[in-house]
Amino acid sequence: MFGVRFIKTQPTQYVIQFRNGRPKREGAGLSMLYYAPTTTLVVVPTASVDVPFIFEEVTADYQDVSIQGQVAYRIANPRQTAALLNFGLDGNGRYLSEDPLTLPQRIVNEVRVAVRARLRGLPLQEALAGGELLAAGIGGALRDASGIAALGVEILGLSILAIKPTPETARALEAAAREELLQRADEAIYARRNAAVEQERSIKENELNTEVAIENKKRQINEAKMDADRAIRERRRQIEQEEMTGKIRIEERKSDLVGLAAANARQEADAKAYGIDSMMKAFATSDAKVLQALASVGMQPGQLLALAFRDLAGNAEKIGQLNLSPDLLREIMDMPAATRGARS
Repeated sequence: MFGVRFIKTQPTQYVIQFRNGRPKREGAGLSMLYYAPTTTLVVVPTASVDVPFIFEEVTADYQDVSIQGQVAYRIANPRQTAALLNFGLDGNGRYLSEDPLTLPQRIVNEVRVAVRARLRGLPLQEALAGGELLAAGIGGALRDASGIAALGVEILGLSILAIKPTPETARALEAAAREELLQRADEAIYARRNAAVEQERSIKENELNTEVAIENKKRQINEAKMDADRAIRERRRQIEQEEMTGKIRIEERKSDLVGLAAANARQEADAKAYGIDSMMKAFATSDAKVLQALASVGMQPGQLLALAFRDLAGNAEKIGQLNLSPDLLREIMDMPAATRGARS
């Protein structure tokens, strides 16, 4: 009543009371009575605000992309903001102008300017893959922007939620990516097959090396056997040579013995021949009947009887008739077998 009113603000609202064009009282979260006809209240919100944005820009290779994100800010210097924008309240507690509603759009415009500056140097592929780097660069650019500082606003953070190309470009990129993936798959298959071939080659080489080692070992064993056989044959040859040498020595000794025996026999024969020759010479000068008588000395009766029959046989042409008595025949039959054999 009578134009006196009461206002109560939140801690996140900065209040400036103007009277007669001059600030009388200001602060955050003030509660006060004021005289409406002569007082102007300015309420600047200082709480953090999240403003989403989405817009289209062009990359360095002239490709359209859609950028979607969110920027967080707060009014750090309410007096500076109130000096540039109208945050005054009417009698019903509503803002007198649209300036408080245009502040987020101004922030988005600054974001768009920073994004455009960044995208000018990035091709499409890098822009699509560099969302985090792009957000970090844009956030730094906004903090250093003169327009943001002039508004008394502090940028708390910026995030890029999505960077999308046009549908046609997306399909082309998908096809290129698909072809690249297929090529990588083919390369992986080729590498796997190549690795399998290389592994098989290594296995074959190991098998061949093993066979070569086995053949070398067999050759060494055969050479060792041949050396052993050669040594055995050499030893046998030496033994045979020694045996032959021994036999030769024995035969030489036998030859010497035979020669000596032959010499002895020859000497003995010479001695016998000399004796016989002497006897023959002596017999040649002697009478045959004397010699016969000498030969019959010491003979057995049967032998003497045989000599008698021989003489009879020698003079058979002179004998007309020969009579043998039974007694003589009986004596002849009773003679020993040796005497009869001698006689016969």
